[in-house]
Amino acid sequence: MQQGVRIDKWLWAVRIFKTRTMAAAVCHKGRISINDVDVKASRIVKPGDRIIVFKPPVRYCYLVTAITGQRLPAREAVLYYTDETPEQEKEKINQKCFTVYRDKGAGRPTKKDRRTIERFINQ
Repeated sequence: MQQGVRIDKWLWAVRIFKTRTMAAAVCHKGRISINDVDVKASRIVKPGDRIIVFKPPVRYCYLVTAITGQRLPAREAVLYYTDETPEQEKEKINQKCFTVYRDKGAGRPTKKDRRTIERFINQ
């Protein structure tokens, strides 16, 4: 049995992120914390650690129950963590759904328009 594994590898293995590269990128952005400390992708995760994953607008909270470095089927992956995300956080998914409409014939958004839209959505 493993003593620990990198956080990016664990997040990928238990299917919280689709790819390990995505997990590492989120760590680099400072959206992953273990026991209330922001971490890099190389941080080792152990059983008993509390991981907070910020995927705007929701802050997910997981308690690590076991360690794995291999990608698992979804049915097995849930055995490696306990989801402790409060219900009000999960409700934010449905509350903050944006659709951006553009007038017909307005063309593609400019770079400035796109950045304004992204800034508005990621608040």
